[in-house]
Amino acid sequence: MDENVTVWRKARRSNDTGGDCVELARLAEGVGLRDSKDPDGPKLTLTHNALADLLEAARRA
Repeated sequence: MDENVTVWRKARRSNDTGGDCVELARLAEGVGLRDSKDPDGPKLTLTHNALADLLEAARRA
């Protein structure tokens, strides 16, 4: 596999019938997040620690 190709992954529980899904990708600078319905749209890049903090906050919400 080409190291320059970004591989985006959607959650296994996601499906193609709509809903709000995000995709994650491993990036050199951290973790990328994007809207699965808008793959050419904006992307958010987080450090691994920032992603862990975000997920923990979401679990508590």
